[in-house]
Amino acid sequence: METIDIRELNERIERQSVFVTNLVTGIEQVIIGQKHLVESLLIGLLSNGHVLLEGVPGLAKTKAIKTLASLIDAQFSRIQFTPDLLPADVIGTMIYSQKDGSFQVKKGPVFSNFVLADEINRAPAKVQSALLEAMQERQVTISTNTYELPKPFLVLATQNPIEQEGTYPLPEAQVDRFMLKVVIDYPKIEEEKKIIRQNIDNDSINIRPIMSLEEIEAARKVVKDVYIDEKIEQYIADIVFATRYPEKYNLKDLKGLISFGGSPRASINLALTSRAYAFIKHRGYVIPEDVRTVAYDVLRHRIGLTYEAEASNVTSEEIISKILNKVEVP
Repeated sequence: METIDIRELNERIERQSVFVTNLVTGIEQVIIGQKHLVESLLIGLLSNGHVLLEGVPGLAKTKAIKTLASLIDAQFSRIQFTPDLLPADVIGTMIYSQKDGSFQVKKGPVFSNFVLADEINRAPAKVQSALLEAMQERQVTISTNTYELPKPFLVLATQNPIEQEGTYPLPEAQVDRFMLKVVIDYPKIEEEKKIIRQNIDNDSINIRPIMSLEEIEAARKVVKDVYIDEKIEQYIADIVFATRYPEKYNLKDLKGLISFGGSPRASINLALTSRAYAFIKHRGYVIPEDVRTVAYDVLRHRIGLTYEAEASNVTSEEIISKILNKVEVP
């Protein structure tokens, strides 16, 4: 009986996920290569999670986010984080109106569907926490009033891994608010040649919206129907538990390298992103390979490294690889 259900579900997901191909095609008109970046943005969009992008300048992080927002008929705002930014510059403030002698609310740029927080580590902790509160609660308090943020609400933040002087790195507890932390690499040489050609020809591509916000909300509901088997849930729990208690998974050598493992938020996000990834691949059920694909972006910023690990130049990616190689695949 279940196999018939799965087949029916698979066909339905296949039909309803056609728009993913159109979005990817739209982004690829502007962004050459960076397939992983594009997939990560779509996973964030479909599973209602915020994305932190890390990469050196010039890798089309901002461009990809703007293109995605243009393809969806949505409000987009960009906040350039600087050391002199104030929380009011992000969330808004009360302004005195001389005309009627009262205070009026002036909403900040955070009241958009897509908020690009450019170079989030350039602004002081106060500003970061104002944005992170909005991300977590999906509402903003100005004076005594609370205002709901629009739906969908997605924060896409970028940070530069080089040049750490004069920056305010996000504390671990705050980085945890991001569903994914995606590290972006340089393009391949063939892609680079296409990028050069595209930019010297200076063909400006006119992007028109191909989806409405209502369609995105509907798609998110469909993603929730993607089937996750109990064995896959067990696999996700095992991966996260291996970050906390590596010795229980025959990974004794990792014990001294991890200061803290993933929280339950890691498990939840692994399940949600695996589901969205299966949907992007037009599949109605999650397979272990989906979990392995999203594991790096979900866990990278949720594993604390000890001083010993940092002294030995061990990265969280290496730890995740060892865990994925050791934990039994269902």
